[in-house]
Amino acid sequence: MKSKQLVEQIKSRLGTERYEYIFDNEKETLRLNHKSLNKGMELTLSDILAKYHSIKEKAIDEVVYTIVQTFDAMEKEQKEGFHDLSLVYPVVRSTSFPLKSNEGHPFITTDHTAETRIFYALDLGTTYRLIDESMLEKLQVSANQIREAARFSVRKLPTNTKKDEVAGNVFYFLNHNDGYDASRILNETFLKEMEEKVEGDMTLSVPHQDVLIIGDIRNEVGYDVLAQMTMHFFTVGTVPITSLSFVYEKGELEPIFILAKNKVNKEKDEK
Repeated sequence: MKSKQLVEQIKSRLGTERYEYIFDNEKETLRLNHKSLNKGMELTLSDILAKYHSIKEKAIDEVVYTIVQTFDAMEKEQKEGFHDLSLVYPVVRSTSFPLKSNEGHPFITTDHTAETRIFYALDLGTTYRLIDESMLEKLQVSANQIREAARFSVRKLPTNTKKDEVAGNVFYFLNHNDGYDASRILNETFLKEMEEKVEGDMTLSVPHQDVLIIGDIRNEVGYDVLAQMTMHFFTVGTVPITSLSFVYEKGELEPIFILAKNKVNKEKDEK
């Protein structure tokens, strides 16, 4: 499938009554403008096409769903406004994720790791809206109050996991599909509970927003399995975050490649 064909597929599913479409063939982007809201969003077609090659029509289904839910949320916000801090949650994004909204307003963020950054979202039911500085006045709160509310909210989310064993290593998958699976990496109480279960090295992975993988790595093969696993999830995820995993120890996150480098240096020193 080519970019132009993808645009036609999206247009046929969404129609032209609500949206105006601006296709840039050179940049391989599609800009959608909502006619009544006077707001829009831009799609990078090459990213969607890459997913189309692996998951076919599901890739288009996901994009169309995201577009509809996003604009529905904007319409709801315009009609009803927003005010409830109990609906504020943290979301984890890659450090390459834009720091400003399409309107140019800076998002409220907190540094996390070299690979990840924390954003904050107002939950709107089937979707959410990232909170930017322009929303603080409407919410009548400060940025720090947003951060505190989100820290409290993430602790209320369920933390049921599915367990799998591969080559003597144990992996726990948290996948509630509520938009905040990766956010559970910020639930310190939950992480400490998992740390007590783990017999080997405890690893944390957030390849995309809808999964948190906790590894109990008991041998070297486990790291290879983890690397392949996270890369797969990173490739197929709707909102990719990072294919890099972290070792968790005493409340600290350290990238696995740094740990491996330290081990190699230690072995050289011993020799």
